[in-house]
Amino acid sequence: MPPGRPQFRIVRTSWFVRVLVVVSLLGLVAVTQRLWTPIVGRSLVCSGQTASADAILIENFDPNYLLFERASALYQAKAAQKIFVSATAGADGQPSLVDRGVIDVMVRVARLAPPEVIPIRETEPIAFNTVKQIRTVLVERGIRSVIVVTSGFRSRRSSLVYLAVLGQAGIAVSCDPVFGQHTPENWTRTWHGIEDVTEQFFKLQYYRFYVMPIYS
Repeated sequence: MPPGRPQFRIVRTSWFVRVLVVVSLLGLVAVTQRLWTPIVGRSLVCSGQTASADAILIENFDPNYLLFERASALYQAKAAQKIFVSATAGADGQPSLVDRGVIDVMVRVARLAPPEVIPIRETEPIAFNTVKQIRTVLVERGIRSVIVVTSGFRSRRSSLVYLAVLGQAGIAVSCDPVFGQHTPENWTRTWHGIEDVTEQFFKLQYYRFYVMPIYS
């Protein structure tokens, strides 16, 4: 046998074993998908214990009509008497014309009572500093409890921030997660769902282990 031949076989076998392990792991993930998919999805969702409150707050980081629709349902059910929604502030400190226009359209289509629009100046970390600005307005309006209407997979992170920041002002917070096409049970069926859950998972850890311990 030529010198070096055994070593070549060892290397080839080693790569074969590695590929076999990877393929086996991928197969295991696929076979057990129905077990771990809901667990991962639900880990990003707040408890969803909606109660009556002084106000409804629509989390408007990424405009989503479903949030306005849900807020309308809560308002009609008399869960709260006041509605707030945030919007990016313009140079004059007032809600930007674009954000205000989008909000007006969604409010009209959802048949929602006119909300109070809170102008927000975005500074990092955006979610944390946004809630601080919202807290100032809620305190000025005498709000002591609020229902936060937010996107489902973002809701645990939002709940974490709102409970900490608004809690400092004695404002009770409940969370109402809203889902569209993607839910904790089916998010792996589309690339967009996988992308959304992956992004929200890492952002949750970022806020849980870095932002909140430092800034709160």
